[in-house]
Amino acid sequence: MSYHFSKTVDLGFDEVIEKTTAALKEEGFGVLTEIDIKATLKKKLDVDFRNYRILGACNPPNAYKALQAEGHIGLMLPCNVIVQEHEDGKVEVSAVDPVTSMQAIENDALGEVAADVRDMLKKAIDRL
Repeated sequence: MSYHFSKTVDLGFDEVIEKTTAALKEEGFGVLTEIDIKATLKKKLDVDFRNYRILGACNPPNAYKALQAEGHIGLMLPCNVIVQEHEDGKVEVSAVDPVTSMQAIENDALGEVAADVRDMLKKAIDRL
């Protein structure tokens, strides 16, 4: 079982960031954090890296349900979505599969929330 699902799109990196953020919004997610790995690695290590951004996506109603079901689940929130540009210029969008990432937690209520969130993330990525 894969821990993520992905889609490669033939658009520019910045355009994919915008479209991904919009698609997530249509599914009820907000982007709470955005980490620019390329800029961070350049600043901290003075190394060049490809365009790579981590979007911390949150769906408040489901985050609330998850927090009610499992007190330490905040360790796994928000849901990470990455946008990365490969050497061939193609841009890939990937999202964590919350069902896979939370399978070690034996909590049926949490499993239901994770399945709902997975479906919403898949819909957002399929929309690209």
